[in-house]
Amino acid sequence: MKIEWKKLLPVMALCILVLAVSSCTNKKDTCPYEEFIVVDVFDSLANFQGIQSGWFAKIVKDKFNMELNIIAPNVSGGGDTLFEIRSAAGNLGDLVICSAENGVLQDMVTAGLVIDMEPYLKDRQIMRFEDAIYDLNDNVGQPGIYAIPSELSMNSPRTSMENPDPIYGPYIRWDLYKKMGYPELNTLEDLLPILKQMQEMEPVAGNGEKTYAFSFFKDWDSNLMNAVKQPCCFYGYDEYGFVLVKADSSDYQSIIEPDSLYMRVLKWYFDANQMGLVDPESSTQTYDSFESKYKEGQLLYCPWPWVAQPAYNTEERTSEGKGFMMADIRDMVIYSYGCSPAGNQKVVMSIGSKAEDPERLAAFVDWLYSPEGIRSNRAQTSGGMAGPEGLCWEYGEDGPYLTDFGKKALLGEDAEVPEEWGSGTWSEGISALNYSTVASCELDDNGYPYAYLLWDSVRDMDISPLERDWREKMGADTAMEYLQNNNKLLVSPGTGYMAPQEDSEMAAIRRQCRKVIQEYSWNMVFASDKEEFDRLYTQMYKEVMELGYETMLEIDLWNAKEKEDARWEAVQKYEESMKIR
Repeated sequence: MKIEWKKLLPVMALCILVLAVSSCTNKKDTCPYEEFIVVDVFDSLANFQGIQSGWFAKIVKDKFNMELNIIAPNVSGGGDTLFEIRSAAGNLGDLVICSAENGVLQDMVTAGLVIDMEPYLKDRQIMRFEDAIYDLNDNVGQPGIYAIPSELSMNSPRTSMENPDPIYGPYIRWDLYKKMGYPELNTLEDLLPILKQMQEMEPVAGNGEKTYAFSFFKDWDSNLMNAVKQPCCFYGYDEYGFVLVKADSSDYQSIIEPDSLYMRVLKWYFDANQMGLVDPESSTQTYDSFESKYKEGQLLYCPWPWVAQPAYNTEERTSEGKGFMMADIRDMVIYSYGCSPAGNQKVVMSIGSKAEDPERLAAFVDWLYSPEGIRSNRAQTSGGMAGPEGLCWEYGEDGPYLTDFGKKALLGEDAEVPEEWGSGTWSEGISALNYSTVASCELDDNGYPYAYLLWDSVRDMDISPLERDWREKMGADTAMEYLQNNNKLLVSPGTGYMAPQEDSEMAAIRRQCRKVIQEYSWNMVFASDKEEFDRLYTQMYKEVMELGYETMLEIDLWNAKEKEDARWEAVQKYEESMKIR
């Protein structure tokens, strides 16, 4: 048959045009940005510094044709100093994640360090949170949207934002605890002989290094030694400046008083060190070193399930019955953060004034607060959100379920990511932003939790011998279920309250006092004997009093009580809004 090419030419041209248009359309749907850019992210929460890699980097590259360069004060050791240096230079970063407290947001706006995002966010899906966004930005002295709050929620302020595990809790090597016959723990102090016995049972980790119960790092120290604050939360207290505040507003404590919970925990750590339970490298290591010791099995206790469990509870170990699980201390009542319809206004996200493409960054911010972004940005090695749909999970007739890859990656195994999703291992590609856009208990548009551990399909999966033993012993499926069933959870209602800015004189006094408290707290933990411990305490108390601690305490007490009033106002406001609906 003879082909009449002249007649086919118009058809061929049309086909080529259709293919070209289709190709452009598809490219535009996935990434409308032709020019590749590198985005400097100043991130006060990040525990990694450098270029984001792996599967999360590929998602960002495919959608926005950009790369994230994380600038992390926690890693560089810069802290507030790095923030001040970059502020003075007029360029914090293209994207900024930092505290908004104590007038910092207003200072950034006044200094022209961040832009008004309102023109770029108009009509975007993030504006479903517009009440919370404007609640934050109404505190700024000029109109516009200069920051987005974190941990946004549609739930009641009385609802705990943590599930299925609390943020704080006494997590120990459950397998060793089981071998001991689950000895009863009446108080915090009862943990020490138990942990000492665990150390004697397993004196050396798999890598040949000595085991310890406790290990610390200085990266997160602020008004106090951060490691000391954590067990205070086991008894329903959280810090506010130099004050410990109980979640139900029933008690306020100055941290340096001899009978304070802070001093009790300091003495607890001192006793632990005397028993050989404290890692001697604590004062010089970073968070990364601290975390890696859990991965290697060098530590036996952790105040945070979101550190110990993802690091140590691999599928291989849990199948052998090994791993970290929450122990019960009879007198504990764990502090829990309530959901905040106004979000967490202490930590916010902004776009820097020197950003090369603010419209693209606004689209990225909007995506981070979208269902896809929420799942991808907060996916972890264990727990957290469900990760990318299609890779880690799918929707079925009975709701969402984990794929075979998802079961490996999200339940402890460091799985190899398929090439089309970015290659490398799952853990290498996890988002380094360490920023929560919404509360972990939030539901997606279909009414399912973003936290996959709350899915029926995951709860019904075969559980490991470790978890089976814990459930049988504790009589609950999750740590939060146990705490709620046994009245061992104290929820502090969520609020967006922020304290007013301190003047330069007060800020200087605070810096001096916190430096003294940090330094002496560390020295007291590692004191040679009780006599030196007491001497250091007396000296610390004397020095901070001479610096003006009492003035700062008065300010912190006033602010703490104002914040507590705001919590209950938030509850009332939410309940009234529900009546209207």
